[in-house]
Amino acid sequence: MQNIDNQLFTKSIINWYEQHKRALPWRETTNPYFIWLSEVILQQTRVNQGLPYYLKFTEAYPTIQDLAAAPEDEVLRLWQGLGYYSRARNMHHTARQVVSEYGGNFPRSYNELLKLRGVGSYTAAAIASFAFREQVAVLDGNVFRVLARVYGLTEDIAAPASRKVFQQLADSLVPADTPDTFNQAIMEFGAIQCTPLMPDCMFCPLQQVCFAFNHGMVQELPVKSKAKAARQRYFHYFVFEWEGNYYMRKRLAGDIWQGLYDFYLFETLDKTLETEAILAELQAAGIEVKPTQLRLPAKDYKHVLSHQKIGARFYLIKLKSRLREEVMQEARLALYTANEIEQLPKPILINSYLKDENILLNL
Repeated sequence: MQNIDNQLFTKSIINWYEQHKRALPWRETTNPYFIWLSEVILQQTRVNQGLPYYLKFTEAYPTIQDLAAAPEDEVLRLWQGLGYYSRARNMHHTARQVVSEYGGNFPRSYNELLKLRGVGSYTAAAIASFAFREQVAVLDGNVFRVLARVYGLTEDIAAPASRKVFQQLADSLVPADTPDTFNQAIMEFGAIQCTPLMPDCMFCPLQQVCFAFNHGMVQELPVKSKAKAARQRYFHYFVFEWEGNYYMRKRLAGDIWQGLYDFYLFETLDKTLETEAILAELQAAGIEVKPTQLRLPAKDYKHVLSHQKIGARFYLIKLKSRLREEVMQEARLALYTANEIEQLPKPILINSYLKDENILLNL
């Protein structure tokens, strides 16, 4: 790590921020609830995608008490399309925790904030510094990148042991009088100026002292080891329709999309599924279907998650009578109208199919 004037770094970052910062609603408040809400939404999400969700949530739940009192299905439905649904479930749980254990008031220190579910070191630092002006550094992907390039840090940012190196440096840079401004500034600098692929080095206020720029290593820093290859899965959905209504089920814990609704699922190792195999699977489940009742998929659907790739096909099955009660219980299925389906929280994959089939009335 090269030695540079830390005060010069901090001053340059803040001066840049005052000239280039974006006007964002969560920067205009010290309300810890709104700050926390924005940080949860912006995890794994770009600002332009997350902003409409932030506005929807603050309108629907203007206080943490409102969010805590909301049904989980309603929260997940509002979250639909953002992905990483564990964030929404943790957020809902944390809201209830703050209301029940802290009287509706967020803890005012970094260490206390870490006790909340789903609140890690980054989120705790963001709330502590933005809402309560505690002198603690935030450390997200943008901050990792700026520090690695300017100071020449070659530690692998994907390695847990490297976090201590970056955290110590970041903490040493935070000014006692304006920790909130500095933290916002360095993250904004990474998001706008020192971007991953095409940083604006020619007009960078830190160009002269930047290790990466002066050593031709802008594209090499930060060092980050590659993630494991994504797991491929094939989902075959049986869409049971009876008199314009559809059978769906709520997904359980232990897999992706916990708490969201989808159709009867048959997962295989192969992309294709023969008609005979479909009829055999349904028969084993106690559902008698003739080939004439089955409509084969018109298209394939793909959905990419952080560690999984989902290939999906939907098989529409027009039932001549309702499913038997014991079959519904065994498969955890319930019958819904199109209006009811509209209000259910669903994976974006399911929503895409419903939209393509014109099943949802308001799309």
